[in-house]
Amino acid sequence: MKRKLILPALLLIASCASAQKLQIEKTTINVGRTGYRQPITAVFDCVNKGGRKVRIKSIQPDCSCTTVDYPKGELGEKFQIRMTYDARQLGHFNKQAAVVSSALPAPIYLCMTGNVLEDYVDYSGQYPVKMGDLWLDKADLEFDDINRGDLQVQELHVYNNSSKTCQPYLMHLPSYLTAVTTPERLAPGKGGTITVTLNSTMLHGYGLTQNSVYMAANLGDKVRHDHEIGVSAVLLPSFDGVADLQHAPQLQLSEEAVDIHFDGKSKKKAVIDITNSGHSTLDITSLQLFTIGLKVSLNKRKLQPGETAKLKITAIRDDFKRARTRPRILMITNDPTRPKVIITINER
Repeated sequence: MKRKLILPALLLIASCASAQKLQIEKTTINVGRTGYRQPITAVFDCVNKGGRKVRIKSIQPDCSCTTVDYPKGELGEKFQIRMTYDARQLGHFNKQAAVVSSALPAPIYLCMTGNVLEDYVDYSGQYPVKMGDLWLDKADLEFDDINRGDLQVQELHVYNNSSKTCQPYLMHLPSYLTAVTTPERLAPGKGGTITVTLNSTMLHGYGLTQNSVYMAANLGDKVRHDHEIGVSAVLLPSFDGVADLQHAPQLQLSEEAVDIHFDGKSKKKAVIDITNSGHSTLDITSLQLFTIGLKVSLNKRKLQPGETAKLKITAIRDDFKRARTRPRILMITNDPTRPKVIITINER
């Protein structure tokens, strides 16, 4: 009889223990950069997965430089814990706090990391690009003059113009890009930085590579085409084996910028002469466009010394006006002094 009584009792105890289950969505948060004596806060989202209310008994930070704010009394399904570091020491920091609750027998450890900089100034520029409640300082990322093996970085500044905390991030990143948002969460009226790093070893072929990524305010958001951010990267050829520049090809252009006057017409044409004034064959290995609105043709891509080719350019008025970025033509050549040539097209 005793065994029959003990077993149900043990099951009841186990059931009660499993009914109280506290989960913290992210126990480590990188809050990014801040200035000396500029306190910074990490917000931890907590969820009670059990069927009973939870009470936080205590939270003990690992030093007096960190304070923790948390709700008292019995807590419902969702709540937040706020951990603030006073930033009175320069350099990278790693601050922890132990959360003791009625839900679990052992404490849960929270961690906030970041970097305190002596000369840090929060971005205070303009945010001309509006993507819903997220405002951005630009809508395009351009990685220029990349050599194979480079890691190049661009920063995208974001401002939360909503009344709710958000977690901005970039969706649909190509394999050659990584992005880190600091801080990971943006409170209403606060700005942050998305640091985008390009790994040139993942680019295929010299010249221009273009992609689109999409801004999202929170995890789980769907792709919106009005939140598109254009990405362009120009990978330059290597001239490590070129020893004698005196015998190299040399590119010359009759014009490096073209002014277009549509004058009510739907199309306008222009011609640029490309001459090889060097001492060996000039090879135009790539001819590409940064944007819509242009058509180009080149009658010759390999030019012997003294030869000239004609680059014919057609500007299409309606497409030209819809271009997201400055209309430009890119040429990649084997001229070691001018491996990348940009021709700009301006509407006058």
